[in-house]
Amino acid sequence: MNKLRIKKIDILSVAKMYALMGAVIGLIIGVIYGLFTILFGAMMLGMGQKQGLAAGGGSIVIGLVMMVVIPIIYAIVGFVAGLIGALIYNIFAKMVGGIEIEVENVH
Repeated sequence: MNKLRIKKIDILSVAKMYALMGAVIGLIIGVIYGLFTILFGAMMLGMGQKQGLAAGGGSIVIGLVMMVVIPIIYAIVGFVAGLIGALIYNIFAKMVGGIEIEVENVH
């Protein structure tokens, strides 16, 4: 068994990975919330009153916007979190030597 030590990680690569993971999680959450909001809007439209038509139509638009905006926000937050996390890791890795992992030679 060989041991490897991670002394430094590329900040931008970590940020991109976090952004992608955030976008995927945001897409899942955005679709769920968006569908519930659209469903609520459809129920309001079904009421047929003037207030129901206005609120229902607005809810449908908001639901669609949520499906687009939430993944973007999650991706941006993930990117920033990845940048900060990798930067902090690099600072502390200089102090303590990094993380040591054990790898097995497979042939």
